[in-house]
Amino acid sequence: MKIHLLLKILIIIYAFLFSLIGNAQNETPKDSISNKLQEVVVTQNKKTFTNSNGNIKIDVANSVYSAIPNPLDLLAKLPLVQISADREKISLVGKGTPLLYIDNQKAEMNDLNALSVADIKTIEIIQNPSSKYEASGRAVILITRKLSKKDSFKTEISETASFKKNYNNFLGFNSNFKKGKIEWKANFNYNQRNPWENHGISYQIPQAEIVSDYDVTAVSNVKDYIFGGGLFYKINEEDYFSVNVNGKMRNDTFDINTFTFNKNQNEENNVYTFSDNSNSKNFINSFVNYSKKIKAIDTKLFAGFQYSNFNQHLWSLVQNDFNETELKLSQNRDQKFNVDVFSGRIDLEKKLNSEINWEYGGLFSQAISKSDATIFNYDENENELMQYHFKEKNTAAYTQLSGKIKKFGFSAGLRVENTDVMGIFKSDAVPVLNRNYTNFFPKAQFTFPIDSIKNVSLNYAKYISRPNYSSLSKISTYINPYFLYGNSINLGPAFVNEVSGTFQYHDKTVKLSYYQVKNPMYSSFIFNEETNVLTISEVNFNRETGISLDFELPFKYKFWTTTNSLVFFMEKVEDKAAVFVTSKPYVYYYSNNEFDLKKGYRFVLGWWGATKQYKGIYEHGANFIMDMSLAKTFKNWNCTLSFNDVFRSTIYKEQLMINDVGSKSKYLVDAREISIAVRYSFGKIKDSEFKEKSVNENENRIR
Repeated sequence: MKIHLLLKILIIIYAFLFSLIGNAQNETPKDSISNKLQEVVVTQNKKTFTNSNGNIKIDVANSVYSAIPNPLDLLAKLPLVQISADREKISLVGKGTPLLYIDNQKAEMNDLNALSVADIKTIEIIQNPSSKYEASGRAVILITRKLSKKDSFKTEISETASFKKNYNNFLGFNSNFKKGKIEWKANFNYNQRNPWENHGISYQIPQAEIVSDYDVTAVSNVKDYIFGGGLFYKINEEDYFSVNVNGKMRNDTFDINTFTFNKNQNEENNVYTFSDNSNSKNFINSFVNYSKKIKAIDTKLFAGFQYSNFNQHLWSLVQNDFNETELKLSQNRDQKFNVDVFSGRIDLEKKLNSEINWEYGGLFSQAISKSDATIFNYDENENELMQYHFKEKNTAAYTQLSGKIKKFGFSAGLRVENTDVMGIFKSDAVPVLNRNYTNFFPKAQFTFPIDSIKNVSLNYAKYISRPNYSSLSKISTYINPYFLYGNSINLGPAFVNEVSGTFQYHDKTVKLSYYQVKNPMYSSFIFNEETNVLTISEVNFNRETGISLDFELPFKYKFWTTTNSLVFFMEKVEDKAAVFVTSKPYVYYYSNNEFDLKKGYRFVLGWWGATKQYKGIYEHGANFIMDMSLAKTFKNWNCTLSFNDVFRSTIYKEQLMINDVGSKSKYLVDAREISIAVRYSFGKIKDSEFKEKSVNENENRIR
């Protein structure tokens, strides 16, 4: 009933807009001829969304999205893209975690957060990446920045005031300077956020006769310092040298208030848990690149070195009040995590002829992490110390051939990767984790044109999905005396095989995909019978299979441009420790509607959602999210008013029965927002030469 009511409301809104804007379009404009011509260029030649074989490209620079204060919120507005509630992960509907590239160079979440939206030209969602991209990506989000060549400068200053449950502020500075063969870029952002979070889980453990539920609320005071800088030197028309450094420093303090009911056999307790927390996360990424054209063999050579560091320090002082008596100190938790990643790579590219291109190369990377946890338990007057060291080496080589034979297009490649993993507690003599494995990852894509407006493409690929380095640490979060959020040092990689076929007619596509996953990574429960503590962490399940039918349907009518995605899914997750309930089809839908009003105003109305999802083990609730915005440009000023999550419906629900633990969870996200963004720019750069290429293919795991 709720969805039908919303549809009726949308029809009324559309009818109102058509009437209002249609009358506005028929009025005689008072602008000069030059202004009329400018309007034609903007509204007729610039499409915000374009679609090719299911790959969606978004023109950010010439759209209302350029006023969004940070890249993560920008991605959240795009089709198929999902941002986790903790803003730490990006996923693509039906594809899992995508690879992230900036200017065809590997990037990571922290690099994304260090990027200025004002510097983004386009974003492309690539659903069938070739062997050129590493084997851990079933999809790629490719961000292209604004580039130019003339000696000049450009500086942009932005300010966004965001009103959610609490006030948030985003201040940004972005500058480019070019003189001769040298180009310099720098950016600095300061964000002061006050996010509100709430979630709850009710669960039963029948074999232990335990029934429990909790409700937890946290309000944080977060300060983000984001910075970046780079130097590019053009040696000649073919060769260049570049150095780049970017980073993010985050400090936040937050109180967590938890109300818990716990029944263990005949014993019942109502517990209020209060924890005082401070958390710092610092990230730094630097790389040096060299590119040269070897004319003797007509080959482009790239060589690079990269170093990344992520450091986290989480401190918590926990107090518990049992049955409304008094707050008593329970634990003092001091946890540290640090990971250093070094990597180097060589890529070569040679044109065999005007239609055939050969690419090949190799990479070596090494990650070394340390996680230290000191937990003092006031009840037992005991101090627990855990020191865990982890090391991973990756060696990879690839070759790929792509091009055209007459009208037939193809891309075929093979990648081989060797991984050597070792994990050991400092107090132990023998490693608890010791793995060495080598895998081959073939990929192929074939395109058959039917005529000038229709074509068919077939794809096959094998992928690997590795856990993040922090997921392999011993850091955990205390919720109440009976419940912890933890990590798993035994978490292993998942392997994916996928086949798909796409039919394209003009800019509309239909895509059918089928995939199988071995050892997929999902959250599970682990119950400790000695302490009666339940821990939730990621583990490897047995198997996952899925089939999807994807429709991408853009069209334009006068001043109205709309982009629509409709995806039908049938997914099944299986594990021997879980109770298999059922697996049913569900639908994901997305619609972006842009209305070009007179006098340079632009109104955008968008929504996305999904029906209730039954995935064999997991059951997820339905969603429907609507956003709207109004933008206006005044010479060097750009102003945007946004209203997000209009119906305050960003609520995630899940049911699960695994390891003899049945649970129902609910996560409320503070997504309803009214924001005002203002951006001022001065100076101008055209045709930038700036280039940088990331070396570390596992960089997206550094968190």
